[in-house]
Amino acid sequence: MAKNNGRNVSDQSSMNAYIKSICNIMRRDNTKGAMEYIPELTWMMFLRILDEKEEEEQLQSEAVGDNFEPSLEYPYRWRDWGSPDGKKRKELQASHMNAFLDFVNEDLIPHLKAFDDHEENPNATKRQKIISQIFRNLNHTRLGSEKNLLDVLDKVEYLTSENIDDTHQFPLSQVYEGLLLKMGEMNNDGGQFFTPREVIRAMIKAVKPDVKHNGEYATFYDPGCGTGGFLAENYTYLTNPELSDLKLTASDYSHLKHDAFWGLDSSFTAFPISLANLVLHGIDQPHIGLKNTLSGRVTYMDLFEGAPYKFNYIFTNPPFGGKEGDDAKAHFAFKTGNTQILFIQHIIDHLTDDGTCAMVIDEGVLFRTNEAAFVQTKRKLLDECSLWCILSLPQNVFLNAGAGVKTNLLFFTKGKSTEKVWYYDMSDIKILKKSPLTLDKFDDFLMRLHSDKEEDKISEKSWYMDIDTVKKKEYNLKAVNPNITEKEIPKPAELIRIIEESQAKINESLQKLKELT
Repeated sequence: MAKNNGRNVSDQSSMNAYIKSICNIMRRDNTKGAMEYIPELTWMMFLRILDEKEEEEQLQSEAVGDNFEPSLEYPYRWRDWGSPDGKKRKELQASHMNAFLDFVNEDLIPHLKAFDDHEENPNATKRQKIISQIFRNLNHTRLGSEKNLLDVLDKVEYLTSENIDDTHQFPLSQVYEGLLLKMGEMNNDGGQFFTPREVIRAMIKAVKPDVKHNGEYATFYDPGCGTGGFLAENYTYLTNPELSDLKLTASDYSHLKHDAFWGLDSSFTAFPISLANLVLHGIDQPHIGLKNTLSGRVTYMDLFEGAPYKFNYIFTNPPFGGKEGDDAKAHFAFKTGNTQILFIQHIIDHLTDDGTCAMVIDEGVLFRTNEAAFVQTKRKLLDECSLWCILSLPQNVFLNAGAGVKTNLLFFTKGKSTEKVWYYDMSDIKILKKSPLTLDKFDDFLMRLHSDKEEDKISEKSWYMDIDTVKKKEYNLKAVNPNITEKEIPKPAELIRIIEESQAKINESLQKLKELT
């Protein structure tokens, strides 16, 4: 079991504290903020876990008489240079000052990046290509001190599956959750990459995806995948029998690990982190492309090759408040610079028949009717898909990610037009930085959503709106709870009367207190 100054690392809180101790070492050096030290820790953790993973795979192959070709060989495996007992590390530390730092910067990193060089490595495997992309933005370690680098590596050495208390069912991927959450703190740009995991888990529980769709293996897609949270959580859901009740075969697992998950993002920062995150969660071949989904501008798409045009499940959180240029507008029927409206059009076009989408949306998109593209896109959504649920989230759900915008969740399935929309209102829940939205707050919503009894669908927090009403409202889809009556604001004369009566009571109480003294 991993220990941190005598304390067991057995839950997310203690693991976050352990990760913080690593980040504190980095802060002593050249990495001053989360946007700097998280990419640095990402590649270290990835190589540490990759080495453990390939060691297990080699043993399994040898047990059945198969050949195993590792992605990395001496001296580039973690066990060679990262581990305190590594042969290469001992050799370097016994050499001249900064020999270890020189090896990392001038040998290790260039070697790992070179897997993407088709001339130098024409037969690079998919895993080697993933390795090269995780290192695509890295030319050298951000740590300038060899001692600090070695101290960090020694702490990362602890982050292995055998050192984590499995009695708490604590997967190694949760180590990474704490890191990604830090990218959303202090209102830095990292917030755009992080959707609260409790929201993602609730969305997945609402959809109940399966490994197969209409008899064929299902595909999952996130057109703005950031650090890969939606894809990773879907994999966790499908492979954990306590969550999904699925009994997977070896073929099912192979599909989920190699062919199921696809994503695009235009962020150079998020792209390598998403690859590492998905591999750490157990997805051996994440198909992530570095591309602007809306404009079509491509940076790197090798790992996305062979993608289907349409997908069975789309889970996503498009960027809030984004503005696209004419290069993006040209790809869409309904022209607008609004990123979320363009993403809705993209999603509808890339869903298979009977395919389902769950997405986060800025509430402003739902009620805006003053721009043609908004109305046209919402009409397309209702004509081509069954919009079966809109969930109104509380204010400040994204507060820890640097955004206080009011958001909703949309759930829709392509193939049949919408007849009525079921709404659920969670806007009365108070969200603070130290009391974020937790999964249990979705219990009533999920119970009513999945109930076969129609009477369960109607409550103080839930109601229907039929399509004719939506059309009369000019496609204003905002969740306005009909069960909440507006409080009538008193007229000025009434307010004066209330204040005077209250003041009279205060004066009377003061007089009684004076008489007692």
